[in-house]
Amino acid sequence: MKQVEQWGRVLLVLMAWSHAALGDDVMAQMAQVDVLTKATHSWNGSTLPSYAAGQPEISIVRVTLPEGAALPLHEHPYATAGVVLQGTITVSTPSGDAQQFTAGDGVIELVNQPHAGANTGTGDAVILVIYAGVEGQPVTHILASSSEEDTPL
Repeated sequence: MKQVEQWGRVLLVLMAWSHAALGDDVMAQMAQVDVLTKATHSWNGSTLPSYAAGQPEISIVRVTLPEGAALPLHEHPYATAGVVLQGTITVSTPSGDAQQFTAGDGVIELVNQPHAGANTGTGDAVILVIYAGVEGQPVTHILASSSEEDTPL
């Protein structure tokens, strides 16, 4: 019985989170709801594209960047969002747009636009990333100087 109650609480929290992202005030009446970010555009103001066709596949990934570490230049072909759990992350584009995010900040990533991220704080930076991808398709493309590689996700 206790396990059923625990799963019920987990389900309620997940429902509250998903509905809060949609702005559903009904869920806010049922549980504490904190919308970290909600937008139709990414962090640099670019409008998010329409959803892709195909079987949706959601991935939830915890990324840990050690102090001073940086991710290579890459793109996401699908909507990607995250929450910085710890530390400071700076995301930038080759054209010079940049935004710094710290623990507690919600991040709506760029879609089909080259960008890179770096831990610009002290200690590890940890971000929980949610990829809204398509089954069988990579959610990140690493951009190399002469060719493009896909990550294994």
